[in-house]
Amino acid sequence: MRDCLIAIAALAAFQAAGPSAPLTFIQSIPLPHVEGRIDHLAYDAASKRLFVAALGNNTVEVIDAAANSHARSLSGFREPQGIAVAADARLVAVANGQGEGLQFVDASLQKGGTVALGDDSDNVRYDAAAKRLYVGFGSGALAAVDPAAAKTVGEAKLSAHPESFQLEASGSRIFVNVPNAAHIAVVDRSTMKVTATWPVTEARSNYPLALDEANHRLFTGCRRPARALVYDTNAGKLLTSFDIVGDTDDLFYDAKRKRLYVTGGDGFVDVFEEHAPNQFTRTQHQTTSAGARTSLFVRDLDRLYVAVPHRGGQTAEIRIFEAR
Repeated sequence: MRDCLIAIAALAAFQAAGPSAPLTFIQSIPLPHVEGRIDHLAYDAASKRLFVAALGNNTVEVIDAAANSHARSLSGFREPQGIAVAADARLVAVANGQGEGLQFVDASLQKGGTVALGDDSDNVRYDAAAKRLYVGFGSGALAAVDPAAAKTVGEAKLSAHPESFQLEASGSRIFVNVPNAAHIAVVDRSTMKVTATWPVTEARSNYPLALDEANHRLFTGCRRPARALVYDTNAGKLLTSFDIVGDTDDLFYDAKRKRLYVTGGDGFVDVFEEHAPNQFTRTQHQTTSAGARTSLFVRDLDRLYVAVPHRGGQTAEIRIFEAR
């Protein structure tokens, strides 16, 4: 019965995304025995593994991205939310909603050290040049962590709990969504101080972020109403906005194709093409499944991995779409 359901889901996805669509369905990878909400994903190019934070299951699911198969289920986490790969340190950092805060997994998939940050440790990013992890947590803070020493080396105070954030590669800024404060905070990671806040007034509940650094733009996805807002990172001003799928928790800018991919819990992936500067048109409204609001676009593979939770007759799985 389960194989039949997977086949039906695959057929529906293929029919919705034909071979000429921007995103084409490749296959689904079942996540055996995974229950509850699935949060963020991370990819390790060296091991060709995809790591999935199965928040409601208290596990991290490991996918073999070369074979497109489920490899392992790692237990012992408490509401894993954010996840990032520190490739040069050969570590995976997992942020827990409860308990220790940050936990490390080594290249052999054994659990390593921890960094105590407190409850609601959430999104994680890695700065490979500085060899620093950044973690949003608590009622309003962003921690800088040395993964080699497994210790906190800095902390920025924020007005409320941080959601998604993005690191500048050519500068020292971190852009942080702070939905309960209705703004985007700009943090200087050399001083770990907030240097500016950009009001989010056109919509509320600003959760995911994507940075187009080359064109000085920041994309944020809002839930109330469901809209994408595009900010000028030089001026901190709104450039444009447009309607998107509801209940979004991840979005990604594909610079090579000038596209934005938005996943939403309403059960769709939206694809927007930039046909003129800061003018976006929706070219695909791809059916996924209810609750499938987190995803990861792996630029090196030209693939979007969408996390689908178990709901009703739909089993938990990762759906793979290829960008054409």
